[in-house]
Parts: sequence; structure tokens; C-alpha cells
Amino acid sequence: MDVSQYLEIFIDESNEHLQSLNDQIMILEKEPENEDTINEIFRAAHSLKGMAGTMGYKRMQTLTHDMENVFSEVRNGNMKVNSDLVDVLFQCLDALEKYVSNIQQTQDEGTEDNEPIIKALNAFISGEKKQEAAKAEEKKEEPAQAASDSAASTIELADFEKNAVNEAIKKNMHAYQIKVSVDENCILKAARAFLVFKNLEGHGDIVKSVPSVQDIEDEKFDFDFTIVIVTNESYADISGIIKNVSEIKDADGKEFTELFPEEQPAKEEEVKEEKKAEEHAAKPATQAQVPATASSKKAPAAGSKGKAVGRTVRVDIEKLDALMNLVSELIIAKNGLVSVSSEENTDGSIGQKFNEQIEYLETVTTNLHESVMKVRMMPIESVVSKFPRMIRDLSKKLDKKMELYMSGEDTELDRTVIDEIGDPLMHLLRNSADHGLESAEIRKERGKDEVGSIFLDAYQDGNNVVIEVRDDGNGIDVAKVRDKAISKGTITAEQAEVMSDKEIIDLLFRPSFSTSEKVTEVSGRGVGLDVVKSKIEALGGDVEVKTSYGEGSTFTIRLPLTLAIIQALMVKLGDEKYAISLASIQTIEDIPVTDIKYVHAKEVINLRGNVIPLVRLRNLLDVPGQPEESESITVVIVSKGDKMAGLVVDSLIGQMEIVIKSLGKYISINKMISGATILGDGSVALIIDANTLV
Repeated sequence: MDVSQYLEIFIDESNEHLQSLNDQIMILEKEPENEDTINEIFRAAHSLKGMAGTMGYKRMQTLTHDMENVFSEVRNGNMKVNSDLVDVLFQCLDALEKYVSNIQQTQDEGTEDNEPIIKALNAFISGEKKQEAAKAEEKKEEPAQAASDSAASTIELADFEKNAVNEAIKKNMHAYQIKVSVDENCILKAARAFLVFKNLEGHGDIVKSVPSVQDIEDEKFDFDFTIVIVTNESYADISGIIKNVSEIKDADGKEFTELFPEEQPAKEEEVKEEKKAEEHAAKPATQAQVPATASSKKAPAAGSKGKAVGRTVRVDIEKLDALMNLVSELIIAKNGLVSVSSEENTDGSIGQKFNEQIEYLETVTTNLHESVMKVRMMPIESVVSKFPRMIRDLSKKLDKKMELYMSGEDTELDRTVIDEIGDPLMHLLRNSADHGLESAEIRKERGKDEVGSIFLDAYQDGNNVVIEVRDDGNGIDVAKVRDKAISKGTITAEQAEVMSDKEIIDLLFRPSFSTSEKVTEVSGRGVGLDVVKSKIEALGGDVEVKTSYGEGSTFTIRLPLTLAIIQALMVKLGDEKYAISLASIQTIEDIPVTDIKYVHAKEVINLRGNVIPLVRLRNLLDVPGQPEESESITVVIVSKGDKMAGLVVDSLIGQMEIVIKSLGKYISINKMISGATILGDGSVALIIDANTLV
């Protein structure tokens, strides 16, 4: 069988299961008795094993099978969860991630058997009490035994199940007990059984299954199982639906025609039995438990506590890019119409129609743009969900107690930004864990909690998304950074004297600048904050830091929601047109030439108490010709964080929605140009990156 067509689905779903296992094992370490978590973990491992087996990835299947054995022991109460077991389970997840990564790149899982991990897993199982394991095995066998004995006689029903049958008979519905036999040569008997349950969906309610649905899913049955179903349809119809499933040999059954006797005062044993059955019904529904439980008031709704499953569609990013490109062309077409409509008409009639058309087109393009952006948006959760595990590992590696608190995981960002933001955030978190947080002893001396706190908060602010990474640690030692910068020759002692604390802290973002005394696995290689800065700025964002020595630091990343279409101010320099993103513009000022002052031979203006340096764009961009002499200049005030600069332009054209087109890797251009856009008349305008200029 050719399984290559299912490869993409396999990779996507494997990654989802691995992330789910990561999250649930983190919870399990803190709450070892949490049954819902244990069941969730068991299901994810079981699904992963089944998928790997179907695709023919034997090594991956073997490892997940051994993991499943451990989870089974935990679920049956034969094994306690401790930190050592969690360490080994995380090693398993890392190994599985490598398998999936290999499969993604080469369609092959590789040759690594991971024997040390498998031995460690089996050591945990063999180290437990043998008697308890034996007892558990006996218990597991009981339901399967019951199934084979139940062929001829009526199977044992709990009181609430009898009530469901009685209610059906009273309403002139049918209740059947059917023994389903699977072909003995069948390889995936659990899958065939699942199809029986799935096909009966919508035709009735399955009141009981012997063995239980969970045991059937785990293949803990021979080649037959028995169900009790309540339905409006005839026995022939229900029997036909079951027999339609391939490799089902037979469906043999009978109808309940008499009412069960009403409930008598229960004996002690019966009360226990009913309680057991109710508890079983209350367990979260597994994949095979699609069919409804008993249609009785007593039966609790299966899986009612579980999260609502998000309805998602997997879309290839290339298709979205093509769609995005179409929107871009549409906006360019709109700009073309705007350009034509501005030409004067003699009678004025065509102009009005034109304007109506443009208004309509404007509405369409804006709506289309918004809907495409929504499709491209993804919650930041997909990136940050792996960080709690990373902080746990760092806590052990650095021998520091720490806890990560996250908020705003549902904040959405453009897919292209999401793909790039993981590394910078990881650097900042590692920085907080290593440089930021002090050791437990120092924290005690300072009157802080022994356990350090790291916070990762995300929220939307206008057209930007802000991500903050903060800690309650040591803060940045400005004197130490200053000394290090002087000793490395980054700055001179004279420069250091006139620099503000903020300017010295910004030195941390210089390449190869590290204050670590020794190189460790975590830090001290001079790779870190400069990588963060360059990555964030490449995405059109900026990063800044605030710190208080002894109290902690906050790194703030500000990112644009989208990288494709922006609102911009169009300006003129000579005969050339340029675009400046509105997001970075503070104000536009008309400044008399007499107000220009000089500091260190550089032009500045004093605007409402702020000294702002002027940037003559004509000179910077080598625009041909000379500006016209006038008594005042037009200055566009742009900002990046706390810093501001005034861009001197010849004249303003107006605000426009523009499509950013990349200049491609063939054109090596100054960093202050972030791309280009095509205007309505077909000419190209370059987009000025105000961040770089500031």
C-alpha cells in the first residue's frame, strides 16, 4: 500500500500529538493523580503508535508502544509518576520529534533505535511490584471473558442501562442485543470495530458494549463483541449496517421485548456495580466512543469537561500566498482607477460613475484583504507552547528554581511572523533564566521567593502585537555592562562617561557582546541579543529593554500584524516618490528654517521640549537636483521606541494603502529601504524603513 499520499497528514497530526504529550506530561509532573491527564496522555500515545504502525515506521511504533505500556501502568495505579520518569518520557518525546523530522525531510524515520531510552522505560515497568501487575492483568482479562460468555444469554445490564431499554420499549422503539463477529484473519480488528460504532451513528444510541469501548479500542477482545442498541429502525437494517463493514463475519442478535422489572431496593453489591458503571460512563470519551452513551438522565455526558475542538482547515501556505498576491493586484488595479479618475473631465458625468466604481472597488478590496489576513493569522500559542518544557529543562540544568507564567497565547499574528518569532523568544527566555534570575541563596538574602518567576505576555495594541518577556531577577548591572564594553573596545572611557544608562544597556544588542564570565551550554557565546534584534527588525518590529537593578528586567517586542499590505504616507523628494509606514509616524510639522539649531554640527529642532535630530532624505538618498528655497521645511517626525527623528521631505502627497513588494535577493540595497510598491500610474516607489533611519 502506498502511504506517501498520507505523509503530510501524518506529520501534522504527529506534531499535534507530540505537543499534546508535552503539555500533558508537564501537568502530570505537578498533578500525578490527575486521571483526566493520564487518560489524555494514554490516548495521544496510543494514536501515535497506531499512526506510525499504519505508515510502516517500525522504530517509531516500538518506542511509542513502550511509552504506552508505561502510561498503562500509571493509569492502572501500578506505577507512581516521579521526576525521573518524567525526564525519561521527555527523552522519548525528543526522540519521536527526531523521527518525525527525519520523515519530513526524507520520508524515512532513520536508523536510530533509541535502545537506551527503551531500556530505561522497561526498567521502570520491571521495577514495580510484580504482584500488582499480575492482579491488574487478571482484571483486564475479565471483560474479554464476559464478551465470549455473553453470546447466547442476555448480558448483564446496570440499572440505568435497563432504564434506557425500558424507556425505548415504552416509546415503541426497538432495543437489540447484537453479537458482532470479526473475521479471524483481520489485522486491524479494533479499526473494524470502530467502523461498526461509527456507521451506527445517527441510527440509534449504543447503551452498552461488552467488552467496554476502551478495551475494544485497545484490542483487548478476541474476535467478537456484543452491543446493546436502542433504535427506531428494524433489526434487518441495523444488522445490514454492521455487516456492510468489511471483514465483519456476522451480526447475530435478539430484540428485548419485555420490560425489565422496576428497580428494587438495591443490595450492597448491586450499588457497587452501578457506581462502577456510572464512573466508567463519566470517563472522557475516547476516539471510539463517538456513539452516544445511554439516553438516560443518570448517565453523565461523556467528556463534558473537555475543551471544545477548534474547527480548523489546514491550508498550504503557498495557496494563501497566491491568494494574497491576487489581493495585491486588486489593490494596484484600484490605485490605477484612482489615478485615472483624478484627471479632469469636461462634462463631469464619467467622473461621478468612476468615483462610484472606485468606492465599490475600495470596499471589496478592503474586505478581501481583511478576510485573507484572517486566514493567514495564527494564535501565538503554536510558538509558545513548547516553552514551559524548555524552562523545566533549564531549571534542572542551571540548578535554579523557576516558574514560567504565560498570558495572551490566543493573540494572533501573521503566519510569516509566527514562523520567525520562535528563536528570538527562546533567546530572551534563556537570557532571563541564566542572566536574569539569581540563585535560591541570593534570592533568600534579598527577601524574594526562592522560586524565580519568568513572564511571557502577548497582547494586541492597535496594528501591532506586543510580546513582553520579564523576570523578577537581578536586573541588568549597568556598571558591569559599561566596564565590559570599555574592556572589549566597544566604546571608549570618554564615551562611557556621557552615555545614559539606557544607551549603555542598548550595547547588549551589539554583535558578540556577552557579559557571561564562562561559556556554558545555555549562554556566554556572544550569540543572543544581537540575533534577537536583527530578527525582530527584519520582521519590521523593534525590541527595547527596561530594567531595575535587583528587581528584574522587561524586554518588549513590538511587531506589525501583517507584512503584506500597510497604510503609508506618500512623500515627494524632487521628482521621486517614497512611502513611509504610518505606524512609525508621530506627527507632521511645518518648521521655519530659522528654528533649525545645531548640536555637534548636526541639525536639530526643538519640538515641544524635545530635541529631535533632522535627517535630510534628499542627501541620504542622493536625489538629483536642488530643493526649492523656502522659509519653512516639511518634517515627518518618526519614532522607534523612545527615540525620535525628523525626516525632511520636499512635499506630501497623502495617505495610501500600499502593497509591499520585496526587492528580491538580487538587489543589494541599503537597509533603510525595506521594499517597494507599485503606484497607480505604474511607477515604482521605494518604502523607507524609519526604524533603521532612527
